[in-house]
Amino acid sequence: MGKITAAALGAVVLVIVLAAASTGGMLSAFGSSSTQPSSAAITDIPADYLALYMDAATTCPGLDWSIPAAIGKIESDHGRSTLPGVNSGANSKDARGPMQFIPTTFQSVVAEHPPPGGWANPPSPYNPHDAIYAAAAYLCDSGARDNKNLPDAIKTYNHADWYVAEVLAQAQEYTSSEGFGANTAASSAALQAINYAKGQLGLPYEWGGNGPSTGDEGFDCSGLTRASYAAAGIALPRTAQEQFDAGPRVPSSQPLKPGDLVFYGDPNGDIHHVGLFIGGGQMIDAPRPGKAIRIEPYRYRGDDYVGATRPRS
Repeated sequence: MGKITAAALGAVVLVIVLAAASTGGMLSAFGSSSTQPSSAAITDIPADYLALYMDAATTCPGLDWSIPAAIGKIESDHGRSTLPGVNSGANSKDARGPMQFIPTTFQSVVAEHPPPGGWANPPSPYNPHDAIYAAAAYLCDSGARDNKNLPDAIKTYNHADWYVAEVLAQAQEYTSSEGFGANTAASSAALQAINYAKGQLGLPYEWGGNGPSTGDEGFDCSGLTRASYAAAGIALPRTAQEQFDAGPRVPSSQPLKPGDLVFYGDPNGDIHHVGLFIGGGQMIDAPRPGKAIRIEPYRYRGDDYVGATRPRS
């Protein structure tokens, strides 16, 4: 078999995607801004960017937040890329900022659709707020409004079928396939707590540890969950047992939400471990001595899981 080019492969994928759309398939999921972040989205997208994608999408009826989020991932890894043009300067095509706007295009979009809030004066393609709101407006004017012609809207960023397919595939990964609805959406505080915990991945487990900001090298399990919610403005007790007792408990009949604390041990007074649930059956936790803070399944063979709590201010 001959070598298949990226463009050819992308075109094949796009045909499959559009065929699914014609029968109410993949594209129908992007008909509104109501989808919820999957665990992959929560794990990958910085909390401030995720909030911006979701807020900006509401300015365009029919545009799901996952589409600008997917573009932001592909163009700049949500502003984390160190390539020229993301945080300063321009790339070889004169594109700039986290959403990679050509200056003339950006100026024409913000002239017609000024970003709310006046975060930069004048609006700047390097400012995530301005760039993401401008991207939503640009997509809306290009066919995303009322889901009229989403592929053409995406093509305004890159006139290639493989690019459209890549954006749609990334958006699909970012939207929930886990049954998330309004009752399982992560709260703003939960997203902030998760974002903080993500920033501690790879730090060592340290018994009694409260993190580098306190002079410790790492965290223990409850030190991590306490610091994560402190970053969201919610005070938790120090130990896993105290956090379990503080509640409020999540009834066993209800699904977990990202941000819930999951506990292990004896519910009658010997809770020995706690993790931060992030969705998709995964948690961030400081497991035990010799192991780094990591993402892992919250249920596992032989566990002594006893339930969850949902911290609130």
